[in-house]
This record gives sequence, structure tokens and C-alpha cells, in this order.
Amino acid sequence: MNTRSITPIATTIRHAVGSVFLTVLLGASMPAAAQTSATKEQIVVALSNPGKPGLVSVKLVGGSITVMGYNGKDVVIDASSRAGRSSRREPAAAATGMKRIETSNSFDLTADESDNQVSIKTNSWKNPIDLVIKVPQRFSLQLGTVQNGDITVENVAGELEVSNVNGAIQLNQVSGSAVANTVNGPVKATFKSVTAGAPMAFSTVNGQVDVTFPSNTKAALKLKSDHGEIYSDFDLVAEKSPAKVTRTNQGGVYRVSIDDWTYGKVNGGGAEVMMKTLNGNIYIRKAK
Repeated sequence: MNTRSITPIATTIRHAVGSVFLTVLLGASMPAAAQTSATKEQIVVALSNPGKPGLVSVKLVGGSITVMGYNGKDVVIDASSRAGRSSRREPAAAATGMKRIETSNSFDLTADESDNQVSIKTNSWKNPIDLVIKVPQRFSLQLGTVQNGDITVENVAGELEVSNVNGAIQLNQVSGSAVANTVNGPVKATFKSVTAGAPMAFSTVNGQVDVTFPSNTKAALKLKSDHGEIYSDFDLVAEKSPAKVTRTNQGGVYRVSIDDWTYGKVNGGGAEVMMKTLNGNIYIRKAK
């Protein structure tokens, strides 16, 4: 059988009260070689109030998220699953001489819309799912993934809340405000404009923090790199605050912790912008 001609045996798209449900199921009778390829599907979510700002919320256990702002009026979701996990496992000793049959490469995707708020849910705990989402440019985002993927946002204006655990975060040519944090990976952001008076935060444990602001940005910076350096294009004088020392005594166990931050103002100061990393440098860039 030509694997290029294989299509899902069951593909269901159901619309009901502002919701879109997508279920893709590959047949168990397909050859193993066919089932290791990715499954791709697309759904289009119509908004209750086209042309008005909105919100997209999506949390994955495994997979990547890419969100791009565009001039359309709908939210367009392209979802693709990766090859089944069993293809990466070593054969069981008891299966010597037998042929392995790959498990189904199916996935579920649910998108609920109400008053321009779109909530996307998946079963990414089974296999990683990669999402590419197009949204109208004036949209806020709540994005999160845990493993097997990065998060990228481009050309979106709104309040951005982005979290990752094992992967990078990259915000390209965004506007508004952002809170972005990961554990293992870099955080990079480039702003076209920022919301005056909105606090922001960028943090990681293992990786660098690299943020570019417009030249007229007003901010009060709160910076900390335990094993790295801090660099800035802006004309600011960093102030090393007195270290905050906390002493505790619990059950005869004494503990002393020192919280040491560096502070500075950009263009006279403004809302607080926190940047923190344990292992990596911090770069504060001025847009050219």
C-alpha cells in the first residue's frame, strides 16, 4: 500500500454551542511503517465578536506551541502529532522473532470559544502534539508546555503569559506586556511597544534572558544572575541594593538566606521589569 494515500479512518469535527471538537484516530490495521508518520489536522474557530480583542489559552504536557498574529478574523489551529512513542523503545526480550505492531498515533483536540475567549485542550500526555495557531493581532495569550517543545509567539499585541519547563521561549515583535518563565532553556523577547505601567517578568534557571525594548521604554529593572553577567544597551546606572538577609530557626535548625538583587531605572523608571537566571547572562537591549 502507498503510505502517502493513507488517511485517518475516523476524523470527527463537531460544532456545538461555541465549541469545536476534533478527534483523529488512525486504524489499527495500518502497516507499522505508515503509523510512525505524524498526523496533521486543522480546525477554524469563529469568534463571537470578530475584530475585538480576545484570549487564547492552551496548556500542553508534551509538544510545542507557535502562535502568530495575522490579519484574519478567526482563530486557526493546525495540530500535528508525532510518531508513536513505542517506535523509540527497545524490543522486549520475550518478543524475540516477532514483528512489532505500532500503537495508534491518534490525538484529541478540543477548542471551546465564548465571547472571544478560546480554550484549547489536548491529550498531549500520550504523545507530543505540536500546535501552530494563527490569531488576530490584538489577542492575549496564556500558553504552557512541560516537555518536548519550545514556545514561540510572533506579531501579537496583548497580555502574554508564557511558561515552559524543558524548552525555550521566544517572543518576536510583540506588543503589550509579558510574563515568561522556563526552567531549562533561554528566554528571548523583542518588543515593538510596551504597555505603560504594566509590570513584566522574564526568568529561567538554565539559560540566558535576552530582552529588547523600544528606546523610549520606561522601566524599573530588578535583575539577578547567580552565575552570569548582566549587560545593557540602555544608559542606566545599576544600583546594588543591600542584601536582604533572612534568618529562621525551626526545631533547633538555623538557616540564613541572602536575597541579592541589582536594581536600575530606564528612562527615569516605570513599572517593574524583573529578569532572573541562575546559570546564564542577562541582556537588556535597546531596539535600533
